[in-house]
Amino acid sequence: MRHWQLTLVCLLAGVACQAAAVYKWTDADGVVHYSDQPTPGAEKIQTGYSATRGGSTTPAATPATPKAAEKRRNLTSALEYEEFAIVSPTQNQTFFGDTAVTVKLHLVPELRANQAITWNLNGKVLDDQAPDATLFTLDNLPRGSYSLAATIVDQTTGESASAETISFVVQQPSVLAPLRKKPNG
Repeated sequence: MRHWQLTLVCLLAGVACQAAAVYKWTDADGVVHYSDQPTPGAEKIQTGYSATRGGSTTPAATPATPKAAEKRRNLTSALEYEEFAIVSPTQNQTFFGDTAVTVKLHLVPELRANQAITWNLNGKVLDDQAPDATLFTLDNLPRGSYSLAATIVDQTTGESASAETISFVVQQPSVLAPLRKKPNG
């Protein structure tokens, strides 16, 4: 590639990258975080410039003032949680042997009286869980990969929201490759 072609490619890439969506949230300790990936409870803000249809650029929208954001939060769905995530098992966690898998959903604020949680394991509803269960165990899972999802449904309005799906793996010993015991030390 010639020098002028490389320069042109770099310039075009720079223009394309000017406008970006950034997500901002504050954790339980009051620390503000920014990410290019959406997170439950995060506020989407635009950075840089965004191109319009005619080819000109305009400044991207700025985030709303705190008072406006608070007013908007009060007017929106009751399903908007500050924190809504499956915290156990963790993403891509591996369990060995006949270990029970502890499942924990973190909600801030807590589940409301008119809301219910539906748990799905590999796309199938876990019927044996109470509609308000935020902590339980999965026993005797066979070897394999699993995906776990939680959905909250407001039974009054019919609105729903889902936490990010978590994947985990269960490995079981076999006759040909039993698990090694840790040496006493």
